[in-house]
Amino acid sequence: MNDPNHYAEMYNAYEKTPKKIRVLDSTLREGEQHPGVSFTNKQRIQIAWMLDYFGVDQIEISPVVSPDHKEATKTIIQQGLRADIVSHGRALRQDIDTSLSCDAKWVAAYLGISDIHLKDKLRITRDEALERAIDTVTYAKDHGLKIRFTVEDGSRAEPEFLLKLCKSIEEAGVDRISLPDTVGIMRPIGMYNFVKKVRSEITTPLDVHVHNDIGFALANAFSACDAGVDQIHTTIDGIGERTGIPALAEVAVALTYLFKSPNDFRLDMLADLSRLIEQYTTIQPYDSKPIVGSSAYKHKAGTHLAAILNNPAAYEPIPPRVVGNRRKIVFGELAGKTGAGYLMSLLGIKKDPETAKNVAAGLKNLRMGDVLEIPLEDRLERKIIKDEKREEK
Repeated sequence: MNDPNHYAEMYNAYEKTPKKIRVLDSTLREGEQHPGVSFTNKQRIQIAWMLDYFGVDQIEISPVVSPDHKEATKTIIQQGLRADIVSHGRALRQDIDTSLSCDAKWVAAYLGISDIHLKDKLRITRDEALERAIDTVTYAKDHGLKIRFTVEDGSRAEPEFLLKLCKSIEEAGVDRISLPDTVGIMRPIGMYNFVKKVRSEITTPLDVHVHNDIGFALANAFSACDAGVDQIHTTIDGIGERTGIPALAEVAVALTYLFKSPNDFRLDMLADLSRLIEQYTTIQPYDSKPIVGSSAYKHKAGTHLAAILNNPAAYEPIPPRVVGNRRKIVFGELAGKTGAGYLMSLLGIKKDPETAKNVAAGLKNLRMGDVLEIPLEDRLERKIIKDEKREEK
């Protein structure tokens, strides 16, 4: 079998014709709610351009936050990007008016509908919330806008009221409904049941916006897709309020390789997008962060080194160059004879099995842990392996 992932893909049970799962990136809205993050307008415009070139379907930004955000929203809309620019605000006419003043074509309105939000944040009744939701959608549609409505804290809302509100705004003409797990309280099966309940009652396209408070955001996002959602909200590196939301890199790679979603992402931009956010925010992704982390493609254990020197797919689901990252070999006390021999080849030192064994023993005896990291390109690896096989003959 040429594809090492073949049998794993059998378990993943792809649909014969996989549906497209869209991506809305909210780095410019949710991302700016991350503590310590505040982009300049030039940075917001650059991020929007890069996200559009990468291939997201929608880009979200909130003009109601400040005059700067309003200016950025209007400027980004004027760029004529391929992605829809979604102007985000509260479920209030005045926020819709702000979006209209930015020449928005898409707006998003949110309204907390759980009892705790209605009582302790908004101080309104369910009937008042229902009236406000219908009025907001109607007002947006009367002004020629497309509107997504977010039922904030929907996973903790009383189910009958949730469905009543969703049906009411569907009748009012809402274009999309976003189902959030606002405090990250759901586990994947719960998220599936939550979405399935709504999907069984309405036909409006659904988004999912999930928070990572307990670490389930990515799993919950894809569980929601299995239940009928067709758009996931992300941010670059997963930045956002508290613990953030699903990271763009992980969502895009999973959609491409695990869901076979027919998106047109430029995956080789992922590492650069992560570095851009690191540069603008000083928030560095943890080294083992999937896809973009500095250790995501580092190989250290002796048996791992021996395997990847023959075929990197032995310990890599996808090649690092696909996502703009680099493969690195870590030499130290775990390297083993094969790793030591490879290091000697890189350094141009003539080697034999006994010498390689002695070098490996020397690395262990140093008791210094990791001694050396070497980034490798496939071209260089192929040359060394080819030379070694020639020597063996």
